[in-house]
Amino acid sequence: MPIRFAVKQLLCLLLLLASLQTVSARAQDTATFHNPLLQVGPDPWVVTANGFYYYMNTTGKDLRIRRTRDITDLQHAEVKTVWTAPASGPYSRDIWAPELHQLQGKWYLYFAADDGKNENHRIYVLENSSADPMEGEWTFRGKVSDASDKWAIDVSVFEDRGRMYMVWSGWEGDTDGEQRIYIAHLKNPWTIDSPRTTISFPKYPWEHVGDLPDRPALPHVEVNEGPEILQHGSDIFLVYSGSACWTDYYELGVVRSHSGANLLDATQWSKYDHPFFKQDRAAGVFGPGHNGFFHSLDGKEDWIIYHANPESGQGCGSHRSPRIQKFTWNADGTPEFGTPVSTSTKLQKPSH
Repeated sequence: MPIRFAVKQLLCLLLLLASLQTVSARAQDTATFHNPLLQVGPDPWVVTANGFYYYMNTTGKDLRIRRTRDITDLQHAEVKTVWTAPASGPYSRDIWAPELHQLQGKWYLYFAADDGKNENHRIYVLENSSADPMEGEWTFRGKVSDASDKWAIDVSVFEDRGRMYMVWSGWEGDTDGEQRIYIAHLKNPWTIDSPRTTISFPKYPWEHVGDLPDRPALPHVEVNEGPEILQHGSDIFLVYSGSACWTDYYELGVVRSHSGANLLDATQWSKYDHPFFKQDRAAGVFGPGHNGFFHSLDGKEDWIIYHANPESGQGCGSHRSPRIQKFTWNADGTPEFGTPVSTSTKLQKPSH
């Protein structure tokens, strides 16, 4: 009897240990994730508010918001289409790079669109006074442009010391060949009241990858696009995508200014000569770019979101998928994005 009792106790203990190991493994699985967040999702954008993550990406035809408390589980997030492009007109086609911003107590949804001709791409905005962008009514506020009214895409907005600004990628003239990053002051969220100022253009060799061998009329394009603002302490960083998205060399560059500066003065911005985030062929991550930034729900962690291709040569198409990873800060105050992680790398979920 004593021996049988001891054996039973041992078996019970082993079963308990196995059960605890299973529970521990399940807990670990629920606390980690793998990129990508979705199989397809170019130009991803995330904002944290109301205890939720609100996510958007380019669909080409409408504006959809996903709401979730777990940014790593976007495929199960609540989805709402808040605006659909009209059948025709100046903003009926190529709905690109939507961004959701909260300004002056209201929500604004910025995007680029055209009438089917790329040269007619301009920036447009919707407004919603609801506390939650998934609720209430979205009102079309119209086109947002400076006096030059040139080609414009990839809009973002930010505030510094009570003043609002818009940044975007545009052409200097009326024809393609080079994309620059511009800034202008906003009188209100839908009205620019200053001339545009160039604060970045393709200057360094790493930004000049953009050959188009199948388009002899336009054999090469140099690109700065996807500008996003990252504010940290007294620093204002503009992080942009350099080189063409149809290459593997779509990478992130940085321009720096500081809070309180005359941000419409190009001399107040200093540009770094090297990319801060680029492809990792060994990890199987190509053309990482068109990023955004967000905080974890508890506000303790800084995260970058970006799209990338899983294979070389996939360009600007439907292979681009949204990915996230936590980043830190260097001693000189610049962001340290690290290298893009492979889809086989297990990552800790954002803190909450």
